[in-house]
Amino acid sequence: MNKTDLEYRFTILSHTLLSELNEDGFWTGKLSSSALAVAVAAAALHFHNPQKHSRAIQLAFSWLKANINTDGSYGDTPESAGNISTSLLVYAALNLYSHSDESLKAIQNRLASYLQLHQIDIHSNQVAEAILNYYQKDYTFSVPILTLCALCGIPENDAFKKIPQLPFELALLPKRFYRLLNLSVVSYAIPALIAVGIVIFKKKKSGKLMHWFRKGAEKKALQILHDSMPASGGFLEAIPLTAFVALSLINAGYGHTAVVEKGIDFLKRTQREDGGFPIDIDLSTWVTSLSIKALGNKIDLVLSLEAQEKLTVHLKQLQNKTIHPFNRTLPGGWGWTHATGAVPDADDTPGVILALLRICPHQAVLSEVLLACEWLIKLQNRDGGFPTFSRGWGKLPFDRSCADLSGHAFLALATVVDIYGHSLTAKQKRKITKALAKTLNYLKDNQQEDGAWLPLWFGNQQAPNGANPVYGTARVLTYLNDAIIRLKQHPELANKTTLLCNHAAQFLLAVQNTDGSWGGNKNLPGTIEETALSVSALQQSQYEQSRYNGLRWLDGYVQQNGLVPSPIGLYFASLWYHEKMYPLTAYLEAVVRSLESNKE
Repeated sequence: MNKTDLEYRFTILSHTLLSELNEDGFWTGKLSSSALAVAVAAAALHFHNPQKHSRAIQLAFSWLKANINTDGSYGDTPESAGNISTSLLVYAALNLYSHSDESLKAIQNRLASYLQLHQIDIHSNQVAEAILNYYQKDYTFSVPILTLCALCGIPENDAFKKIPQLPFELALLPKRFYRLLNLSVVSYAIPALIAVGIVIFKKKKSGKLMHWFRKGAEKKALQILHDSMPASGGFLEAIPLTAFVALSLINAGYGHTAVVEKGIDFLKRTQREDGGFPIDIDLSTWVTSLSIKALGNKIDLVLSLEAQEKLTVHLKQLQNKTIHPFNRTLPGGWGWTHATGAVPDADDTPGVILALLRICPHQAVLSEVLLACEWLIKLQNRDGGFPTFSRGWGKLPFDRSCADLSGHAFLALATVVDIYGHSLTAKQKRKITKALAKTLNYLKDNQQEDGAWLPLWFGNQQAPNGANPVYGTARVLTYLNDAIIRLKQHPELANKTTLLCNHAAQFLLAVQNTDGSWGGNKNLPGTIEETALSVSALQQSQYEQSRYNGLRWLDGYVQQNGLVPSPIGLYFASLWYHEKMYPLTAYLEAVVRSLESNKE
């Protein structure tokens, strides 16, 4: 694409982006609806009050009827292949009504056939064995899935016998000890640990000593649950997590509690007109920072000064100002959404740092940015990488350090030390420089032999193991390319970063499809997201042909199909989603960066 074509595409995409701004002046996006979320929410509403919520439950089942796969299964999004976990949860929820509704019974029969093909007999203990084997030591989803099945009568006889007891009593210990406990759920799934653990305790026989001990811990654990619930009523603003908590407490005899009532209200508010539910209400902070990033140095052509000031106020208001009630994290970070259930994390925080430095005078956000940097540095793990929420857990996959978040934090810290170098004390400079060196060592140690980096929260459904080295590599490479410009006072770090970038670029070149696109790995179907992110990562002049081929593919694909999102987001415990804003922001960023490259 020549400069004229790029400018035309920029005009179209930037106008589309502008049209997505909400009336409050920021972006909210739209997550895909999820069969898993629909099933669990419908079950929670049923257990709470089937008559009162009959309309919402009927809508949920109508959505499930309209979105079943041709093989009788359900995947995580309507565009996803079926999987055992989601299909089993839908089967269980339908079991609450299929005895009196032939249409629901027909869907159940199709689901039973699908599950049987995967060697799961829903009438036997194979259900528990299959789910526990799939998730292995991570009980974050396996135990809640089996608990819902048991509460819905799957299998019929002594269903709780095979379900592991979640140690909800450990939630009584100070959170600083959590990383030492080797818990079987990820750090931010403590509400499920408590609620699901309590209902299993109520339904399953245990030894007298443990029964006495857990009975004594019950009320205190419930108080912890109550204290960690956000004003919105949604734990982490997540529909499945909130629904699992509500239905577990209801069946444990605590349906009258504020946690349940607020949780049910949250579920009712988040149901869509067609009956669907997303996994989270939205990723507004994330897609807002992506939108600002996508506009790059052309932001003044699209957003007025007033609009940028409005965004600045919004983002500054969202910064966590106190010790967070959910995970006790210190002030300074940002979560993924403007709603109260968000928890500060190591991807949104650098995203907002960079967004603020793009849209407002640097001195106007000095205090917020430095507080955020302090928060990031305290989160950094001993291995030099950055985890998502909690420092030092690392026991389960979604609590470990990861390359894409570490690359993002590296860019934010490098940008801050470059912009504010004159305002920082010698101690602050040393801390940031030390953090940068540790992060770079982590990225070096975790770069694959072929130059790739693996991301944590993003995958590719076409890949056999769901991994997405193209996404991870493209993201980290872009971050590092931008960081090199900011490391003028640190030539040693800049040289090491350049070596990592060269290796990463070779990986992206090697896995580009012959049609110019990129999928999640070599020979996988191209997507807008992965292709656009790869184009953004390959901005040096020697990659001009590969970049041109990618842009040409994007232009043709979008003209034919529109800005269709692909399932690329990966929630904890392998739950896929897609986001409306991802293809738009990724494509726009690729165009803006290519226009800038054409100037050079």
